[in-house]
Amino acid sequence: MNINYSQFLNMIPEVTLMALLVIVFIADFLTAPRVVLPAAGQTSSASPRKWFNPLVCLLMGVHIVVNIFPTATATAFGGMYCTNAAIGVMKTILALGAFIVLIQSREWMRRPDTQFKEGEFYLLIISTLLGMNMMISANHFLLFFLGLEMASVPMACLVGLDKYRHNSAEAAAKFILTATFSSGVMLYGISLLYAAVGTLYFDDMAVKITTSPLTIVGMVFFFSGLGFKLSLVPFHFWTADTYQGAPTTVTGYLSVISKGAAAFTLLSILFHVFGAIVEYWHVLLMIVVVLSITIANLFAVRQNELKRFMAFSSISQAGYIMLTAIGNDWASSVSALSYYVLIYVVANMAVFTI
Repeated sequence: MNINYSQFLNMIPEVTLMALLVIVFIADFLTAPRVVLPAAGQTSSASPRKWFNPLVCLLMGVHIVVNIFPTATATAFGGMYCTNAAIGVMKTILALGAFIVLIQSREWMRRPDTQFKEGEFYLLIISTLLGMNMMISANHFLLFFLGLEMASVPMACLVGLDKYRHNSAEAAAKFILTATFSSGVMLYGISLLYAAVGTLYFDDMAVKITTSPLTIVGMVFFFSGLGFKLSLVPFHFWTADTYQGAPTTVTGYLSVISKGAAAFTLLSILFHVFGAIVEYWHVLLMIVVVLSITIANLFAVRQNELKRFMAFSSISQAGYIMLTAIGNDWASSVSALSYYVLIYVVANMAVFTI
């Protein structure tokens, strides 16, 4: 089978992230000090590589500069992948958030109990960002799910990276179990949608979709699965424990970057795939948004631990972000969501930096 390699030119953000991933992997492989893995309660004796964090930050900065300009509408892989100006802006915002996380991690990665895992941390951050990019550029449910899992699995590893301190291992277990359950719910919804319309392409599904019971049930299951990823009420129960147990830098990344990618994807699918049944998901979304904002803010007041407080704040912010989907205009909704996520990235990362 002949492959048209020129289509990779339409995927410059993903290509540069892959290049970054390879460079960081090779640099870590060639320069990693020889250490004995620490047992529980012990630390490693490796000397920190002071140049490693600036190198990764520099490479991420180059990635942002290369992709900062709006991209033209283009497709790849038979229309499974698509990009446009709005998607390009969101990818830049997510990369900016990841850049801030990398800067934040400098001091944490120099601790005796974490410095031997520095390379793995950077590789996992880049891998999750690559998965999020694929997810928001998907025009096919298969590519969407692959991108979602590409982001979720490394994120579970990030949550459990600090397993000898606090409750990191417990947080990772809760995260991966919830992610597995939500993926199953989502796949069930996607399978029902496929049974109803006979295609997984977003554009084709939008043309064929009807208000049949099978379609409505499939949409509800899909929305529920992505609601877990966004930690919308009532799919939020994992959030506080995971945020509390994860390393602080990872908590900031989880609360902002992954949430922004999931919100943008959900907004895109609601408008592009389920536009013909907007009266159904409007009601569902309004109920979930009101519950998320109200319940999360009430529970946030009762918290005595800062990271749990920020967890409920994150749940509430997810509700505010999804308010942008209440309007009937795709262009204005995605513009409002992009501005909100950009401000949320800067504000929330400032809290976790302090």
